[in-house]
Amino acid sequence: MITAFMQKVFGTKNDREVKKYFRRVAYINSLESKYQAMSDDELRAKFNEFKAQVQNGEKNQDELLDDVFAIVREASKRTLNMRHFDVQLIGGMVLNDGKIAEMKTGEGKTLVASLPVVLNAMSGKGVHVVTVNDYLAKRDATQMGEIYKFLGLSVGVILGGEYDDSARKAAYDSDITYGTNNEFGFDYLRDNMKMDFKDKVQREHNFVIVDEVDSILIDEARTPLIISGPTNRTLDGYIKANEVARQMKRGEPPATPQEKATGDFTVDEKNRTIAITEEGISKAEKLFGVANLYDMENAILSHHLDQALKAHNLFEKDVHYVVRDGQVVIVDEFTGRLSEGRRFSEGLHQALEAKEGVKIQEESQTLADITFQNYFRLYKKLSGMTGTAQTEATEFSQIYKLDVVSIPTNVPVIRKDNNDLIYKTENEKFKAVIDEIKKAHDRGQPVLVGTASIEKSEKLHNLLVKEKIPHSVLNAKNHEKEAEIIAQAGARGAVTIATNMAGRGVDIRIDDEVRNLGGLYIIGTERHESRRIDNQLRGRSGRQGDPGVSRFYLSLEDNLLRIFGSDRIKAIMTRLGIEEGESIDSKMVTRAVENAQKKVESLHFESRKHILEYDDVANEQRKTVYKFRNELLDPNFEVGEKIKQNRAEFVEHLLAQAEIYAGEPKSEYNLEKLSSVIISNGALMQPDELKDLDYAELEEKITAKFESDYEEKMGVIGEGQRKYLEKVLCLQVLDTAWREHLYQMDILKTGIGLRGYNQKDPLTEYKKESFNLFMELVSRIKFESIKLLTAVRLSFSEPTESAPQEAQDNETASAPESDEKPGKKVSRNAPCPCGSGKKYKDCHGKSGPKKGAFAEDWDKI
Repeated sequence: MITAFMQKVFGTKNDREVKKYFRRVAYINSLESKYQAMSDDELRAKFNEFKAQVQNGEKNQDELLDDVFAIVREASKRTLNMRHFDVQLIGGMVLNDGKIAEMKTGEGKTLVASLPVVLNAMSGKGVHVVTVNDYLAKRDATQMGEIYKFLGLSVGVILGGEYDDSARKAAYDSDITYGTNNEFGFDYLRDNMKMDFKDKVQREHNFVIVDEVDSILIDEARTPLIISGPTNRTLDGYIKANEVARQMKRGEPPATPQEKATGDFTVDEKNRTIAITEEGISKAEKLFGVANLYDMENAILSHHLDQALKAHNLFEKDVHYVVRDGQVVIVDEFTGRLSEGRRFSEGLHQALEAKEGVKIQEESQTLADITFQNYFRLYKKLSGMTGTAQTEATEFSQIYKLDVVSIPTNVPVIRKDNNDLIYKTENEKFKAVIDEIKKAHDRGQPVLVGTASIEKSEKLHNLLVKEKIPHSVLNAKNHEKEAEIIAQAGARGAVTIATNMAGRGVDIRIDDEVRNLGGLYIIGTERHESRRIDNQLRGRSGRQGDPGVSRFYLSLEDNLLRIFGSDRIKAIMTRLGIEEGESIDSKMVTRAVENAQKKVESLHFESRKHILEYDDVANEQRKTVYKFRNELLDPNFEVGEKIKQNRAEFVEHLLAQAEIYAGEPKSEYNLEKLSSVIISNGALMQPDELKDLDYAELEEKITAKFESDYEEKMGVIGEGQRKYLEKVLCLQVLDTAWREHLYQMDILKTGIGLRGYNQKDPLTEYKKESFNLFMELVSRIKFESIKLLTAVRLSFSEPTESAPQEAQDNETASAPESDEKPGKKVSRNAPCPCGSGKKYKDCHGKSGPKKGAFAEDWDKI
C-alpha cells in the first residue's frame, strides 16, 4: 500500500527513467535545424569528423550521442523519408545504455535500432543486429542499409544456407552485421574448430542488439547450440523399443503416497516425464528378452524405451512435429515455424522416426556446444528490443544483467481488450469462434485468429471451409509465404489464421474503411503457456493509435487449463450452472488463467536456469580450451617452449607408469619396466643406461634423450616448417581430446540426476566430476601431443601455392605419414592422417551441428 502511494506521488522507477531520457530528447530536437541546413556532403563530413574523434580516442561515443542521433534522424529523412519520433529517440538511448527497450508493436523498433547501431559502429569494432529469421535479417539490412551507406558505413548480412567463409568474413568485417541468433552462435563454434586464424569469420564481440529479445534470450534459451557428429551406433534398438512401447499400457499415477500407480507406465504432463511401474519393467524385460532391464549392459535399452514412450505419449504429430517428405521435422513451439534440418537429441528424434515408420537417421554426439545465454554474454555490451519484456524482467536481470525500460507509445493505444470467454468443451468453444468470425466477416472487419498448434489451425480451417468463409492459413506448413499473408491480414473482410503468431516483425496496416469498422479483430483460440505470446498476438492490432479489439476463447479441455488450472474454474462454472454452449465472461476467471500461465512460466524459468547452471560449469572449461587454442593459432606464440614444459611433465608421467617416484630408494626401481615404458613411447633406452641414477637424474637423462631425438628429427626442416607442424599436430590432439571430453560430459550429465536418489545434489556432483574430467583432459592434451610429436615421421614434397607460407622454406613437411596422398579426399574407413591410429570417420572425419534439443545437417555447414 505504501509502495503504491509512493509510486503515485513520485512515479515508478520506469517513469523516472523515461523522464530522464525525455530531457535529453529536447536537446537532440534543438539540433535538428542545424543539420537540416547542411548538404548531403556536409552532413557526411560532419559524421566522419565525429567518427575520427572516436577512433583517435579524443572523444567517446556517449559524448557524441546527441549530435549523432540528430545526424541519423536527418539521414533517415533524406533516404527513407522517415523521421524518428521522440519516443524512438528514447528507445535508441535505452539500447545504447545496454538495456532492453520494451516498445509496442508498430512503434518502429527497426528504425529505433539505427540510432545506437550508427553510434556504436563509429568505433570500427563492429555492431551485430540479431533477428529471429533470415527474412527479417535481409529486410532490415536492406532497408536500414540506406541510412548506413549514406553515412559511409558498410553493412553485411549472414543468412542460413549460405556458408561461403570468405563471404561470411566480409559480412563480419563490415561496420554493421545483421543475422539470426543461430548463425552468429554456430559461426562462433565453427571458428573455434578452424585450423588457422585467417579462416575465422568472426572478429571481436563488441556490441549487439537483439531484436525480439524475449523470443531469443528467453524462449530459445532452453535449447543450446551444438555442433555434432555421428556416433556410429546401431539403430536396431530404436525399432525394438518402439515395438515394446506400443505394447505397454498407460496407467494413472497414485492419488496418495500409499497407493500404487496403475498400468505399465504413467505420464506427468506438467514436467513432461514418463515413469515406468514395476509391472511395466517386468513386461518390458519379457518383451526385450533380458533378465534385468537396468543392468549396465542393458542401459541403452532402458534409454531407448524411455524415449519411445515419450515419443508416443508426450509428442503429437502436427503439434510438436510434422512428417514431410519421409522425414520428421520439428515445429518450433514458440513461433510455429518448421525447424528445418534440426533434430531432437538423446535419441528422441530417432524414437519419433521409429514411431512414424520413416527412415531412422544416425544418432549424433556433441563436438562443440554453447548456450545462447553464454554466447550473448561474450559481448562487451548487450541490448535488446521487443514489445513484450516486462513479464520476464526478473529473468533478464538475473541471467543477463539487463534492465527493462517500458517506453510510452507515440500515440495512445485505443485497442479494446475484452475478458476471456470460457466454455466447458473444445467443440463449444470452436462453434463460438466460428460464429464470431462469421459476424465480423459479414460486416467487413478483418480478423486475425491465433491458434496454439498446426492441428488446431487445420481444425479451424476445415470449419471455415464448411461455412464457406474465405481465409488464409499461416502455420509451419506454409511459412514461406509468411510475410505476404500477414501483411494482408488488415484488408477489409480478411480472415487469417496464424499459429503462435508467426509473422512477428511484419506490419499489419489498415485503411480508413477498416478503421471505421473497428480496426483489426484479434481472436485467440487458446491461451499459450507464456503470457508474452498472447500479448504478441494482441499487439498486432491497435498499432500507432489505430482502433482494434481482442478476445480469447478458451475451454476446460485446453492443455493449459486441463493441466494447470481447470479445477478452480470448473468449480465456478458448476456453481453458476453453466449450460452447454454458454460461457463465462469474468475478470476473476481471466486472472485464474493468468495464474496458470505464471506457474508454467516459473517452470520454464527454472528449466532455463538449470541448463545455464550446468553450462556455466562447462563454459569455464570451454573458455580455457578456446584460449589455449587461440594461442596455438597465434603466429607469435612460442609453441616450442610449451612443448618443452609438457615434455618434462610427460617424463614424470612415464616414471609414474613404471611405478618410480621421488623419495624411493634406487634399489627398488624397476628399470626393466621403465625401459619398456620409454621404448613404447618412442625413445630407445636400455636398462643399463639407467643404472645407479636417482629420481632427479633419471628425469633429466630421459628428458634429454627425448629432446635430442626430437631435435635430430626436426633439425632437417626449417624453423617456419617446424613451428607450423608443431602447431597443427598440437591442434589436432587438442580437438580430438576436447571432443572426447564433451562426449564424457554428455554421459555424465545424462546420469547425474540419479544422484538425487542418494541424497546428493546433482549439480554439486556434476561440478566435482566435471572438474576431475577436465583435469584428465588437460593431462591427456599435454601427453598425447608429446607422444604424437615423438612418433611423427616426416615425408617431403614440393611446396604448392596453396600451402601456408609459414610451412614453406625449401621443402614442405607433411605429417604423419599416411597412405592418403596430399590433396586426395580421405576415405571414411582409411587411417586418419593425424596419426591417432583411429579410422578417419572416428577421428577428424567427425562433424555436424545441431541446436539444443535439435541438430542441423552438417552437409549444409
